Amino acid sequence: MHYLILLIILLLFIFFPQYWVKHVLNKYNQRDENNFSGTGGELARHLLDRFDLHHIKVEVTEIGDHYDPVSECVRLTRDKFDGKTLTAITVATHECGHALQHAAKEPLFMLRSRLAYVSIWASRLGSFLLFSAPFVVLLTRAPSVALLNISGAFLIMGFALVVQLITLPVEIDASFNKALPLLKTGYLTPQQLPAARKILKAAAWTYVAGSLASLLNFWRWFAVLRR
Repeated sequence: MHYLILLIILLLFIFFPQYWVKHVLNKYNQRDENNFSGTGGELARHLLDRFDLHHIKVEVTEIGDHYDPVSECVRLTRDKFDGKTLTAITVATHECGHALQHAAKEPLFMLRSRLAYVSIWASRLGSFLLFSAPFVVLLTRAPSVALLNISGAFLIMGFALVVQLITLPVEIDASFNKALPLLKTGYLTPQQLPAARKILKAAAWTYVAGSLASLLNFWRWFAVLRR
């Protein structure tokens, strides 16, 4: 019974933030603001040039707003790239915050980037171990084959969990130590700043929910493999 209550609480923490994030982003993405002289894409280009990051590109994407440290590119969905809404301006500034982290080679950002790359190979190796475990049992009848399952699950889920946990402070820094101070330097009016804070908090909560989902997934796999 206690486990069921804990599971329900975790699910609420995971799925409610996702609903709240969509609500906040959509709420401030309905109309263009009169005081914005450019779109989200134009602001991103301006901010990158302001900090002499002329080599970083700004592109439209279909897979969600993000900064790609490999190709050194800020990518925004079409509504943010072309929009002059509060959401478009705030999200564009947040993604430029990641570019600033990369340019400064901030330790947590660099660690997150390396682990994200390693996690791809860890996931592939983990999948191979899980796939091969039954064949190892048939060929060797080794009782310790459970170790392969545990190792495979850890490589898949464990790395994902570590990346999520490191991502959270990186996102918070990009929002509140990079984007918000920039927005305060004349890009937003004082009346718009509370809404911008809401948008940045909503963006951070997506990673809180992601971390909890990874933790729940890891715990579920670990519980299954211990049997």
